[in-house]
Amino acid sequence: MNTSLSGNQKRKMKSAARLYAVQALFQMEHSSQTVEVVRREFLEHRFGAVYEGDEMQDGDIGHFAEVLETAVNYQAAIDQMTDRALVAKWPIARIDPTLRALFRAAGAELRDTGIPPRVVITEYVDVARAFFPEGKEPKFVNAVLDHMAREARPEAF
Repeated sequence: MNTSLSGNQKRKMKSAARLYAVQALFQMEHSSQTVEVVRREFLEHRFGAVYEGDEMQDGDIGHFAEVLETAVNYQAAIDQMTDRALVAKWPIARIDPTLRALFRAAGAELRDTGIPPRVVITEYVDVARAFFPEGKEPKFVNAVLDHMAREARPEAF
């Protein structure tokens, strides 16, 4: 029996890891918990867990941990890059905390030259749609991430 994951399964697991990373960064900001505490909680209670009969998506644990670590370790630089991409009157401190977490996770991935910027943008616009299904936020996220990607990886454009 072949137990290797298909490309589609791997993509779904990476997408789930991105969603979890945004939730974890949000939680860290609101609870003042350390990255270690939040990472452990997510790995023990979210990845593949079953709540009220609904199975949580199994995520790519390595990708989750890497995004989380990079977002925390480079938060100041990522926030500065986000500020430059936002309208001057709206510094990152004033935007929705979910979007702030999303920009930090996406900014962490834009530092990784192995992932094409367009993939990062598309994935995080999808995350924005998950959090804001009716709002204008996905278009806003697309515009901000496009700006951030052009700054972080100009050679890709």
